[in-house]
Amino acid sequence: MYDFRKFFIDGAWVAPAGRREHDVINPATEESVGKILLGAPEDVDAAVKAARRAFESFSQTSREEKIALFERIIKVFQSNMPRLAKAISDEMGAPMKLALNAQAGSGLGHFATTLAVLKDFEFEEQLGNTRITREPIGVCGLITPWNWPINQIGCKVAPALAAGCTVVLKPSEIAPLSAHVFAEILEEAGVPKGVFNMVDGDGPGVGEAISRHPDIDMVSFTGSTRAGVLVAKAAADTVKRVSQELGGKSANIILEDADLNAAIKTGVVSMMANTGQSCNAPSRMLVPAKLYDEAVKIAKAVAEKPVVGDPKADSTTMGPVANKTQFDKIQRLLQKGVEEGATVVIGGPGRPAGLDKGYFIKPTIFSNVNNEMTIAREEIFGPVLVMIPYKSEEEAVAIANDTVYGLSGYVYSGNTDNARRIARKLRAGMVHINGAPTDINAPFGGYKQSGNGREWGREGLKEFLETKAMLGYGT
Repeated sequence: MYDFRKFFIDGAWVAPAGRREHDVINPATEESVGKILLGAPEDVDAAVKAARRAFESFSQTSREEKIALFERIIKVFQSNMPRLAKAISDEMGAPMKLALNAQAGSGLGHFATTLAVLKDFEFEEQLGNTRITREPIGVCGLITPWNWPINQIGCKVAPALAAGCTVVLKPSEIAPLSAHVFAEILEEAGVPKGVFNMVDGDGPGVGEAISRHPDIDMVSFTGSTRAGVLVAKAAADTVKRVSQELGGKSANIILEDADLNAAIKTGVVSMMANTGQSCNAPSRMLVPAKLYDEAVKIAKAVAEKPVVGDPKADSTTMGPVANKTQFDKIQRLLQKGVEEGATVVIGGPGRPAGLDKGYFIKPTIFSNVNNEMTIAREEIFGPVLVMIPYKSEEEAVAIANDTVYGLSGYVYSGNTDNARRIARKLRAGMVHINGAPTDINAPFGGYKQSGNGREWGREGLKEFLETKAMLGYGT
């Protein structure tokens, strides 16, 4: 049982003003695995004051000092990887191998990548008689989700520190355990007091207080589009910068000249990874009508392979979804798909056989789907793939772009030039060509209601910087 009923503020673990106790539920067992306290606006105030005081000196930290700090963080991070993986598995249900290699590993990867960017990033440049400098934006409020908890903490905290900002982090109250381990890592690495602060809480109690706070200069939020709208509205009165990474309903266009087996297998495996709880998952598979029946058969065979069960078991490849609210939403949408006339190829409503406890979902594929169905429009955020036929490339592109979202896209073709041509037509912040994996150096973010701003790598660092022009500076 984890006991994390303190907040990390001004370099110390302190008892919060907010005293509402909150159980962290293991989604595989539906039982409490730890306790935290939900904070109040007073806790946000204390954290912001600490961050504001620390900003005066930390913003002036040299590149060499920040590099040394990052090297210490990475070293301590590496030694805590097993602890992080266990906490992630306990709080959101990821199988242990995924929790260690992908979940905890991605957080470490963001620090390593940001360190490499920091070493040669040009914070100043001369433009004629004008000196242009890029300076830390200030105190940053970071609000992170439960589906990739350490990945999202790492991709925000790392560039914020590299820029010279100070931060107040609110991790998801559903998956806060790994965030507490992360705070201990930064404490052990010697991050100066007040530079990193963490306050547990829910959206109304702490998230809104962060968004509204007049002494916070920037909010970086990852979560649902609905919650992102609330953050932006709360932040508007103080005209702070708001960076958002929100929902997605990404299309995966399989072109007629693709290796059908490879394309379908890659698409299904990508969709089912992390139990489908990835905002950039390829949840709509678009297939040429003449190849549709064959593609459905291939997809069904691939979706039969995941082993759903106890995240601690070596044989398990798919754990539960992270919480009851999400489980109930997915079950509602699965039933909606049936009611609207889609065909359940595999899976469907209800728990997998033999699992009568835990938030487990059957790996599901729907065929005979059109893009007007609810399951093709709403972000399901579970291991659910919808397969949509198309008659021409123009129709495929139109279907792909017919969504309020624009986070990611996927194109598979036997001809790279064809794939590139279609990729340029997709209204999305990222496009994966022929199964290309995520690139931690590449900018991550979307168009339309998938958010604004970019995270990861060099572009992620830029988000935490203000640009100043000093005219008449001279050469």
